[in-house]
Amino acid sequence: MREHAVTMLKQPMGYLYRKKNEAQLKAGDWRYQCNQWWNNLSPGEKVFVPICFVNVLVFAAWRVPRFQSTMIQYFCSNPGSTKVCWPMLLSTFSHYSAFHLFANMYVLHSFSTGAVASLGKEQFLGLYLSAGVISSFSSYLYKTLTKQPGLSLGASGAIMAILGYVCAQYPDTKLGVIFLPFLTFSAGSAIKVIVGLDLAGVILGWRIFDHAAHLGGAACGIAWSYWGSHYLWHNREPLLQYWHNLRGAIK
Repeated sequence: MREHAVTMLKQPMGYLYRKKNEAQLKAGDWRYQCNQWWNNLSPGEKVFVPICFVNVLVFAAWRVPRFQSTMIQYFCSNPGSTKVCWPMLLSTFSHYSAFHLFANMYVLHSFSTGAVASLGKEQFLGLYLSAGVISSFSSYLYKTLTKQPGLSLGASGAIMAILGYVCAQYPDTKLGVIFLPFLTFSAGSAIKVIVGLDLAGVILGWRIFDHAAHLGGAACGIAWSYWGSHYLWHNREPLLQYWHNLRGAIK
């Protein structure tokens, strides 16, 4: 060992060079494993993983005390806030409790595979983000009409759109409850019960969840299953061309 140490002292640059090569090999192996893992994911999981990662990052940001004012201002939807537009989107990725985050990501993971297979990655992401904004706007509208301002956050509205789309598109699909595997029901029945509960929550003024946001998201997903994909997504080329021409004219 002493002889080996003396040799290393006489050749410090060679030692550092070997350590650098070892680090590069480890980094290359790590990248290879990550690529293998990513390539083995299904198309639905390749959409779910980045969404989940962003949600986890935002959840971690809530734990940093100096970020609290920024999180409340931008990552919570509130019609009485001075920042109204950005929170409608950013609140979709915001969760304050670990259980809230886990529940939403579990449901999104359960339905993302089927939804992406039906819609494709681009259309799925467009529906998810649009539904997040629409559900926030529904919450704004309800709170303004009832004069009950308050903070809302979470991906529930956007996830309700995906749930509404899948249940309306495939109403005969059998669903179950994670802790009650013996209890199964059709997707068509499930969305009717969920919408009914949220409608009762809006009428009776329940504050357990943001029921107005849930209804807005579910309505967005159900409407997309009947009209959006056929009349909007497949006829979007003129709109995109108009947008590109408008941007070119502004420049």
